[in-house]
Amino acid sequence: MPADHADPIEQRPLELLQRLLRFDTSNPPGAERACIEWLRGLLDERGIETRIVGRDPQRPNLIARIAGRGAAAPLLLHGHVDVVPAPGDWTHPPFAGEIADGFVWGRGALDMKGGVAMLTAAFLRAHAAATPPPGDLILCLLSDEEAGSTHGAEQVVADHPELFAGVRYALGEFGGFTLELAGRRFYPVMVAEKQVCWIRATFRGRAGHGSMPVRDSAAGRLGRLLAALDRGRLPVHVTPSARMMVEGLAADVPAPVAATLRGLLRPRLTDRLLDLLGERGAMLDPLLHHTASATLVRGGEQINVIPAAVTAELDCRLLPGFRPDEVLTELRALGGVDFDAEIVRHDAATARPDLGLFDTLADALRAVDPAARPVPMLLPGVTDGRFFARLGIQTYGFLPMQLPPEMRFNELVHAPDERLPVAAVEFGTTAIARVLERF
Repeated sequence: MPADHADPIEQRPLELLQRLLRFDTSNPPGAERACIEWLRGLLDERGIETRIVGRDPQRPNLIARIAGRGAAAPLLLHGHVDVVPAPGDWTHPPFAGEIADGFVWGRGALDMKGGVAMLTAAFLRAHAAATPPPGDLILCLLSDEEAGSTHGAEQVVADHPELFAGVRYALGEFGGFTLELAGRRFYPVMVAEKQVCWIRATFRGRAGHGSMPVRDSAAGRLGRLLAALDRGRLPVHVTPSARMMVEGLAADVPAPVAATLRGLLRPRLTDRLLDLLGERGAMLDPLLHHTASATLVRGGEQINVIPAAVTAELDCRLLPGFRPDEVLTELRALGGVDFDAEIVRHDAATARPDLGLFDTLADALRAVDPAARPVPMLLPGVTDGRFFARLGIQTYGFLPMQLPPEMRFNELVHAPDERLPVAAVEFGTTAIARVLERF
C-alpha cells in the first residue's frame, strides 16, 4: 500500500487496522510496547494530550484525552492491543494484515484490534471535527486483557482512578456485530457480562498400590464430576440482563419463533428448548446457566501408586448477581460428589446494567443500517469493562460490524483464520463516530 495518502489515517481505518495486525502482541508474553508507542505517535502528531501508565515498561497502557464542550460527562473508549497466540494452519499469515476475498486477515482482526482501529479512528475524527464533542473523550488503549488484565485495566483502575473522574459510560468490546434470526438483522449490544470464577477443586480418597484397585478413589470422584459436566448442565437462572436480551429478540420475530424464545425464560422448559434450537440454542445456553469447564487436571506421582488426592482447575463463569459459593453448591449436586474448593480468582460483575446510553447507541446503528434491530446483550465471557465497573462506569460492548450471515463470530475469535470483512471496519468507525457527536 502506498505510504503517502491525501486522506489522514482516521479516514483510512482499514489501513490503521492492517498496521495494528502487523505488531505481534501475542499474550503471552504480550510485548505490547511497540504497538502502543506507534499509536501514541499518531495522537502526539495531532497535538492530543497523551499519557503512558503501567508498572512494566514492556506492558504499557495509553490514555489520551480531548476536550469537549462541557454539555455532557466524559465518555470513555477502551480497548486492548494484546492478542492470543496464533498456532495452527492459517490461509494467510496471522501477523501480515493481508486483504483477500473481501476480508482483512490476522490474529486480532475480531478480538480486538479491529475494534481498536474503529475506536481510534472515531476518536481522531472527533478531534478533527469543527465542533467539539458534547463532553471530553478519553481513549484508553490497554495491555494484557487476554491474560487477565493484571498489567492492563486492573492496574490502571487501581493506580489511576482520577483519570476517569466523572465518567459514567464507556464503549468497548464485545457487541454490535450482526446476528441473523428469522430473517431479521439484530445487533446485540453488550450491557452486562458474566463473572470470572476460577476454582481449584481437590478430590480426596484412599491411596494404595496400583495393583489393588480402590473404589471411590480420588480420581474416580473427579471423574464423576467431569462426566456430569460433559453430559449435563447446571441449573437454569433467568437474570434481568438475559431476560432483556431474550425479550428484545422475541419482540421482533414471527410469533412461533417469539414463543420459543420466551419459553426459554421458563426454567422448566429452558433446557429442552435450548436443545431444540440447535446452533442458536448453543449461543443462548451460557446466558441462562453458570458454566464450568475443566481446563487443568493434575494428580499422582507415579504409575503404580493410587493417589490420595487429585485436582481439577475449573474455569467457571457465573451469571451476574451470583456468588462463588452458590456455583459450588450446584457443582457438588451435579456431580454427586464432594470436594475441597479454593477460589483462585473471582471478578464480580454488575447485576443490573445502566441503560442510560443504550438508546443513543441504537439510534447510531439505525442511522448506518435502517434495518438494524439493536438489543441489549449479556456476554458469556468477560471484558476489561468489569474493572471500570469498579469506578461506577457502565461499559457497552459496541464495536459495530456487519458480518455475512454464514460467518460465525464465535467460531473465528481465538481461532485460525480470524478475519473481518473489509467493509465492516468503516461501518463500525462511522457508527462510533456518530455516537461521539451526539452522546
